[in-house]
Amino acid sequence: MNLSQALLQLRRLPAYRQFAELSASRWYFLLPTVVVSVGVVLPLVYLLVRAFEAEGADLVEIVFRLKNLRLLGNTALLVVSVVAVDTLLAVPLAWLTSRTPLKGRRFFTLLGVLPLAIPSYVMAYVLLSLGGDYGAFAHLFGTSIPRLGGYWGALIALSLYTFPYLFLNLRAALFSVDPALEESARSLGCRPWGVFYRVVIPQLRPAFTAGGLLVGLHVLGDFGVVSLMRYETFSYALYVQYDAAFDRVYAAWLALILLILAGGLLYTEARLLRGLRLDRAGGSVSHKGSDIQPLLGIWRDAAYLFLAILAFISVVVPIVTVSLWMVKGMDISLMKDLFKALLSSLLASAPAAVLSACFALPLAYMGVRYPSPFSRLMERVAYIGYATPPLAFALSLIFFVRGAISGLYQTIWVLIYAYTLHFLAEAIGPVRSVLYHASPRLEEAARGLGYSALTAFFKATFPLLVRGLTVSVALVFLAVMKELPITFLLSPPGYETLATNVWSYTSEAMFAEAAPYALTLLLFSALFVWVLLIQERSRDGVPA
Repeated sequence: MNLSQALLQLRRLPAYRQFAELSASRWYFLLPTVVVSVGVVLPLVYLLVRAFEAEGADLVEIVFRLKNLRLLGNTALLVVSVVAVDTLLAVPLAWLTSRTPLKGRRFFTLLGVLPLAIPSYVMAYVLLSLGGDYGAFAHLFGTSIPRLGGYWGALIALSLYTFPYLFLNLRAALFSVDPALEESARSLGCRPWGVFYRVVIPQLRPAFTAGGLLVGLHVLGDFGVVSLMRYETFSYALYVQYDAAFDRVYAAWLALILLILAGGLLYTEARLLRGLRLDRAGGSVSHKGSDIQPLLGIWRDAAYLFLAILAFISVVVPIVTVSLWMVKGMDISLMKDLFKALLSSLLASAPAAVLSACFALPLAYMGVRYPSPFSRLMERVAYIGYATPPLAFALSLIFFVRGAISGLYQTIWVLIYAYTLHFLAEAIGPVRSVLYHASPRLEEAARGLGYSALTAFFKATFPLLVRGLTVSVALVFLAVMKELPITFLLSPPGYETLATNVWSYTSEAMFAEAAPYALTLLLFSALFVWVLLIQERSRDGVPA
């Protein structure tokens, strides 16, 4: 087959026709999506090229060295353990706050989400600062407790930080389960636990997989907790390799192994959901607490005790500990450095958040208004940057920038670029949700009045998207404020943020010095929780 025949065959493909149609009619939406796709994929391809610079025996030694097997075991153990612990915490919490008549359900829902306001490395800082002869526990009660570390420290810190991801998914799913199925099972003689196991649990499979995927990706990409707890995973080894020796080939292979593990999680989620259908038997029916009140019975006090203990450990202890160290180590001279770190955080967070929302708009618009395999592919590519563990994503950019555009290496522009592409997926969701409720007939009416397609979009549809775009900006802004590994690898020399200061001081056991930065992060991160709650309250059919 010659070149002309190959081009002819290409033009006959549905994807090519869709691309040509969009290029002609909506090129101003298509161009940003292509830029995003190239921006995400090209550094990863460059990382792959770097990884295969080794050949023969060197390649075999790098890939199959014993240390990699130990790192794989540690990483896999931590991921599985965190998902298991999160399940034990999130399932009863979601059930109690959505399907029972307990008093204060809204309050306990808020407490179930608040741990997201505490970055994982701040949670690790709290656990570390509690123990030891000079720890917060000894300061309060006059007796010391052992300082957590290693596997158990990493497991507790990551579990307390990530369980809200699973909780939010499960709680929303419980509200959408058709109550007629449970009523039918009870009428057939099923006991309450049998109804839960045979009817409710299968209905929660999508929520389990979605929440578990988020938790798994966070654990794979975590760097702060495992570094502070001195628990060796691939992320920890990748940073040590970069910081100490920077063997480019071995570092590239560590990043590729992280990518393969993330791809394995995505593949597992897709396999678990393949062919699954959970169609509702009828219209939406709201749940009433009286229908399931007998399920608690004598367990009511135990339920309140569980909720109180979980809230105390995941919310009260971190806030009190950070505040205690803040008061103990209060130094007015540090305020200047705190303000500088806050300004640096804002300097990168604000433009990255705005850029993410700007790129999310055309991606979401194409996916909703022009659904096709091509538009879905473009949207999925944007999620690659989010699914890629942060250290692997940052390392791929280092290789690419140093090899292609070395003049931009270690500049704030590369840092903002990395933030934008990595957190773009978080910005797409709110815009897409609003687009589903914005009728395309508004643009058609504007076109009928003589406006061009672009002008019609900005006059008819864009005003409806302002709320979704605002939420997107807020979500990305606060996610960037808490970001640690990308900042460490890509920030310019002397560039310090709130997150990097918390990690730097904590790694040297200087807990009092870390407290002001940690408390400032907590205050800003609380806005993230507020956005989530506002979203939930505005969601149709899901009460807060």
